[in-house]
Amino acid sequence: MRIFFSLFFLAFPILLFSQVNSAKEIDYNSKYNATDSIKKKKAPVATIDMYQFISVDRDTTYIDTTQSIKKEYSHNYLRKDIFGLLRFTNVGQTYNTLQYGINGFSPYPEFGFTAKQFDYIKANEIKYANVATPVTELYFKTTIQRGQSADSYFTLNTSPRLNFSIAYRALRSEGRYINQESRTGNFRFTTSYNTKDGRYVANTHYTGQKIQNEENGGISSVSDFENGETAFDNRARLGVYFEDAMSLLKGNRIFVDQAFRVNRKKDANNLYVTEQFNYENIHFNYTQKTIASSVAGKQVYRYGESFVTSGINDETKYNKMYNKLGLMYENTTLGTFTFFVDDFRSNYYYNKILYFSNNVVIPNLLSQNINTVSGQYNYRKDKWNGKFLYSKSVTDQNLSNLDASAQYDINDENQISFRYQNMNKLPNNNYNLYQSSYKAYNWSNDFQNEKINAISVNATTKWVSLSLQLNSIKDHLYFADITTAIERNEGKQIVTPAQYGNVINYASLKVAREFVFGKWALDNTLLFQKVEQSNSILNVPEFVTRNTLYVSDYFFKKKLYLQTGIELNYFTSYYSDGYNPLVGEFFVQDKVKIGNYPNLDFFINTRIQRTRIYLKAEHFNSLFSKNNYFSAPDYPYRDFLIRFGLVWNFFN
Repeated sequence: MRIFFSLFFLAFPILLFSQVNSAKEIDYNSKYNATDSIKKKKAPVATIDMYQFISVDRDTTYIDTTQSIKKEYSHNYLRKDIFGLLRFTNVGQTYNTLQYGINGFSPYPEFGFTAKQFDYIKANEIKYANVATPVTELYFKTTIQRGQSADSYFTLNTSPRLNFSIAYRALRSEGRYINQESRTGNFRFTTSYNTKDGRYVANTHYTGQKIQNEENGGISSVSDFENGETAFDNRARLGVYFEDAMSLLKGNRIFVDQAFRVNRKKDANNLYVTEQFNYENIHFNYTQKTIASSVAGKQVYRYGESFVTSGINDETKYNKMYNKLGLMYENTTLGTFTFFVDDFRSNYYYNKILYFSNNVVIPNLLSQNINTVSGQYNYRKDKWNGKFLYSKSVTDQNLSNLDASAQYDINDENQISFRYQNMNKLPNNNYNLYQSSYKAYNWSNDFQNEKINAISVNATTKWVSLSLQLNSIKDHLYFADITTAIERNEGKQIVTPAQYGNVINYASLKVAREFVFGKWALDNTLLFQKVEQSNSILNVPEFVTRNTLYVSDYFFKKKLYLQTGIELNYFTSYYSDGYNPLVGEFFVQDKVKIGNYPNLDFFINTRIQRTRIYLKAEHFNSLFSKNNYFSAPDYPYRDFLIRFGLVWNFFN
């Protein structure tokens, strides 16, 4: 019911606002001026290029109400193609990563708890609207059990130079296993403004996000699941490690990005002053009322001894303030030169200092103040588009980032791009400091920076799309399973941060090609990966594939467009990272392999005007296959389920 009211609230402004002003100034002055004459002029028709969505890096996309196989891939909770990610059993839970580097790299120290942040919307993921008329988009999809997933987006312009958007993504899904409910909410509000003469441009946003998951720690008897006994077809009968544990990630952010042109009129040479401000506070909370778990009639203390006998309540708090001030010179022939300075301040903290009997002290605060100087050059002319960025810290931290990229557009159908990145990355905060009521989960470290060299080459042609990635990583940080054989027999799981001093070499090749035969099509994406390392630290499957066979056609005098087909997902067997909800991270393990099973989905998608409807039978081959499908050790993958969803666009 609350989701219904959220949808109604965001759609209701359509009845209150009616705008036909263009997002482009030239169109506003020439075509969209209002008239007081009794005789009305015919209202102009807004074209697709008048509905723009712009990122903080000035990348522009346009609204798209068509139906395609790409839309099928992105009709999920994250609203994007998740090739390279492996979903957990319930919607709103974490994802295991099948492709290294898919989440990108940042040289700055981040909060951590990365397993909980797949559905946490980052600042660079926010899009700013520049639309001719109000637009509403409603997303809906059923979940695993007793719940819904909805995303409501509304944008309007009070003038061609001032655009607003408001959006809310909500989820509730109970899941099929004990203690697995997900509840999330992601609120976004954006404002985009530019002056009439174009001298000043500003994009701002506010986000408030809450990601809450019941955590059961995985099933406690994997054999009960794998044996396939009818009694356990009801997944709630499978034992789990925790029946009252919960994790909560909550954060708020204020973001401003603005630029002012010093010279009054724009000409061949322009000088800008730029500024970017980002303030964010986040906290992660893990609670567990009952410490001992009952597994096969025995008491199991999953994470070892604790300081308390009940009521675990571990809370980690974090805030950061980031300022970037720049001076940009633009020349229509030479390109754009930017010099800027950064000020990064963060506090990562707990409520108390811990003193252990062996003279070990765990502090309660990790405070950082980092200043960097940077230079950037951008070139865009004819078919070339390039960027060169170098930044280095001037404070004690040894942070640096070299990022060079170039793209050549052969024509509208064929492009090739190259990127090289050399990064000296500071460790995330939870590697260096963590406190918990569990004794084994307290640490204070001083890890070295990670050194990352990355080369990528991408080619997009009308025949095939290729993506080559080569990475060299030194001093790689990860979470390690340090559970002893005795502790493992007792059902315990102890993990800790670690650093690998040797070099890890990673290579991947992704190939995508669609074959079309009349109304039939076969869409293929194949990923090949290879890791060279002395120890098994970075583990990924050697081969991942997604193959979709489908047919498309129009019906009812072309008023209904339909796509239906079968999608296959598969990856080879490998030592998957395990998931630990206490620290909100995945950890390296070498005891259990997952993979080498097909996942088949059957779908029927339709489009009627601007409404896209989705019906999907997920993992239907689980009805007749063995129970050998997992998302991570102790965490089975999803069973067969029929789900319904839609995306509905409104234009005023």
